[in-house]
Amino acid sequence: MEEIEKLRKENVQLKTINENKSDVISITAHQLRTSLSALKWILKMFIDEDVGKLTNEQSELINKAYSSNERMLSLVNDLLTLSHTEDASITYAFEKIDFLKLIEQSLFDFSGETSKKGVELIFLRPEGFLPPILGDKEMVRVIVQNLIENSIKYSNNGGKVFISLKQVDEKIQFSVRDTGIGINKEDKDKIFTKFFRASNAIQKDNIGSGLGLFTTKNIVERHGGKIWFENAEDGGATFFVLLPISSII
Repeated sequence: MEEIEKLRKENVQLKTINENKSDVISITAHQLRTSLSALKWILKMFIDEDVGKLTNEQSELINKAYSSNERMLSLVNDLLTLSHTEDASITYAFEKIDFLKLIEQSLFDFSGETSKKGVELIFLRPEGFLPPILGDKEMVRVIVQNLIENSIKYSNNGGKVFISLKQVDEKIQFSVRDTGIGINKEDKDKIFTKFFRASNAIQKDNIGSGLGLFTTKNIVERHGGKIWFENAEDGGATFFVLLPISSII
């Protein structure tokens, strides 16, 4: 009995330590994001010359600072999402979700990025009715945004990104296909691991934490779903996600 009580106390202590660690990460990341976001817009004012004309040398330095700030902001955002998804004590707010509507709302957020990169975003709408899925709306939104953002990021100028939805048995399949760099054979087993970035991905875009796909997989699995990918013969890759249909009437 004494051994069981000792183990119980140690378990409580470990749980408290883990919760405190998660709180510290979350609070620190939030504070960093606030400061970095403020710095981003200050730097943007200089880039847009809202505060006066810059010399070529000043403009170059400001743009480098802006790019560094963007990398840090991206990392902090990934850490916040990761902290939320890895914390088993956090309960997801499961509800009925109109997946089609959620995707339509999310696509609008990428209009500026696709225009800047010269990438065409194409939504292949399902023809028939799709039943709602069961999930945490904000976490499902992270899945959608992460996969679309990756496809845009690793597409070539003039490339295309195709998004589709369809029902497969008692699940809804969401897929994102691009005509970009694809995934090297030697990287296939590591693509969903924490902090991993493929060499061709780094060459294409050096901004990234290697947390996006790891976090996405974590969220999908907490929803009782499945995620995988396939390379296309003509280049690029397709990521697939299966999420359960809601049984709530």
